[in-house]
Amino acid sequence: MLLHQPSIVKEIYDIAHDNNILFIADEVATGFTRTGRMFACDEVGIVPDIMVIGKALTGGFCTLSATLAVPEVYNAFLSDNINDAFMHGPTFMGNPLACAAANASLDLFEMEDIIRKVAIIENQLNSELDIFKQLNYVVDIRVKGATGIIELENNLINKNHIIKKGIESNIWIRPLGNVIYIMPPFIINTNELSQLVQSIYLILKHNI
Repeated sequence: MLLHQPSIVKEIYDIAHDNNILFIADEVATGFTRTGRMFACDEVGIVPDIMVIGKALTGGFCTLSATLAVPEVYNAFLSDNINDAFMHGPTFMGNPLACAAANASLDLFEMEDIIRKVAIIENQLNSELDIFKQLNYVVDIRVKGATGIIELENNLINKNHIIKKGIESNIWIRPLGNVIYIMPPFIINTNELSQLVQSIYLILKHNI
């Protein structure tokens, strides 16, 4: 789980457009303020040709994702002629329950200052994740918006064991290779986040 500099992403975007290559942004995890902006692309200052969104689109209550496209891309397969249309799997699209959940989630983004909540989470993660520097096998600590990343030395994590210890502490941990990450819901309060960080720290301290 790496954090790329906006200038690097912008350079890739420019190269793609200079060579008539579509730029596709996967904002499934990063979209809807997870990185501190409504979309990660906003920080770079780009509009991707295609954007994929999900996760916070429904707040996790129902499975729903969406693919967005700029008019030039969308109009290329917009047609009343079935032979020209892009038949992209209508079996599960437009589920009314999932769409209702998405509309409710989008309403919250309009009514509440979610970006401010993310900034509070980011500040707390920046402060409290410092405790992991006491563990000599921690390689790096990264924070972006409401995401905290703890990178360990390779081949140290017994994934199933860490998951088990997390469940015993009433938390869900899903290591990704040598990375432990924290992506709390935006409604988490400061005490809950502190408890989460402390629990993960103790699990790593006593089980690595």
